[in-house]
Amino acid sequence: MAVLAHACCGQAHGVACLCGHPRVQAGFRRLEMDIQRRMVLGGMAAAVGLYAGFGASSLLLAEAPERDPRPLLLTNLRLFDGQRLELQQGRAVLVEGDRIKDVIAPDAAPESVRRIDCQGHVLMPGLIDAHWHSTLCGVSQVTAMTADIAYVHLVAAREAERTLLRGFTTVRDVGGPAFALKQAIDEGVMAGPRIFPAGAMISQTSGHGDFRLLNELPRAGDGDLSYTERAGVTAIADGADAVLRRTREQLMRGASQIKLMAGGGVASPYDPLDSAQFTEQELRAAVDAASDWGTYVTVHVYTPGGIQRAIRAGARCIEHGQLADEETVRMMADHDIWWSLQPFLQDEDANVYPDAARQALQAEVAEGTERAFELADKHNVRTGFGTDILMSPGKTESQGRQLAKLTRWMEPLSVLRRATAGNGELLALSGDRAPYGGKLGVIEPGALADLLLVDGNPEEDLTFLDTPDTSLKLILKGGGIHANRLNGEAA
Repeated sequence: MAVLAHACCGQAHGVACLCGHPRVQAGFRRLEMDIQRRMVLGGMAAAVGLYAGFGASSLLLAEAPERDPRPLLLTNLRLFDGQRLELQQGRAVLVEGDRIKDVIAPDAAPESVRRIDCQGHVLMPGLIDAHWHSTLCGVSQVTAMTADIAYVHLVAAREAERTLLRGFTTVRDVGGPAFALKQAIDEGVMAGPRIFPAGAMISQTSGHGDFRLLNELPRAGDGDLSYTERAGVTAIADGADAVLRRTREQLMRGASQIKLMAGGGVASPYDPLDSAQFTEQELRAAVDAASDWGTYVTVHVYTPGGIQRAIRAGARCIEHGQLADEETVRMMADHDIWWSLQPFLQDEDANVYPDAARQALQAEVAEGTERAFELADKHNVRTGFGTDILMSPGKTESQGRQLAKLTRWMEPLSVLRRATAGNGELLALSGDRAPYGGKLGVIEPGALADLLLVDGNPEEDLTFLDTPDTSLKLILKGGGIHANRLNGEAA
């Protein structure tokens, strides 16, 4: 049905064509069957009558947020702007398009605006998770390593919407094939957070990103890639030249930052937690390539030696680092290094390991977590927040709860500042490779309009983060309303 296939195409009206979208195609099939039925019953005239008033608007995607061309004014609220450690009263926020137009007195609003009465709730910037795995968080390791990669992406699409509805409007993806997911979200094909993608995790042979089985060894030279390499989960590189190539491949795909594995991990079957990975020369090759593109390298590493090596090579951010000693933390402060810390604790949200050896390593990291937050504060290291929920489909719902755990080390508003304005500054390290062209994590004129309206008192606690389905009354991303749980709708 070639004619039918373009009946709804809006290109002639300046609208992007949606003909290839699955929901549109499903609509075509239903229409085709209806046309055939009508032709049997009433001839061609009955079929042609079906097109009366038919246009692209009848097939709008369900994921599209609520849109209205008028500016939006949010009133009757308490304001946390992401920066000041206080809630401001007597302010209103004006949103125009995808940006915050202004923060004004309620009676200073222009005419012809939509108004939403926020009923005294707290308005704050959307949350940012600086260590997320968009395509790998919602599947088990077995699934990630063996399933058809298309299935992994479908699960990731579902999880992306859930991530947004938990209030995380932006994530920094530090490993996995997230480029297609990001494109689909950015183009409005589906709902999800903004994604700052790193692409494949670059690992040495036997490193933390080498997921091959022992029976796949040895690999001769530039032999066949493993499944996870072909899928874009990881990129194995040995030697500076190979690291340079793999780094440039991620930049070619659209990476906003580069992720290297510079040390071992708790869950690793082959690489010890205390192992140092990549030589300084290899690390520097990635740093040079990223720097040439105006962006930076972040590294997975726990130990003092690995952290210091990465800093000497020019890495700008440390992921984890829970085993850092005071000398190393002082070095991080002196070199203005970002520290992306996660609340790794032996609690109900921790990974469960069946063997005593990994349980002992997990306890060591949990103890180091307490010390890491204290040392970061003592030496004024710039610290971001991330969760690192990886291949743990039952854990993704804890994302907000993980953030709330930081209140054991700092005041609630300080925690929120870390996950909003603070993480926004970390994202800005991507420079011109930052994909969204606007300030994130703050409520100020010109910033992107990613906003949450929360039912809770963040001056006292952050328990509301664990109940997003009821506590998040409004979720806006780019000025579009993705959730509205207020009693009254926009006027």
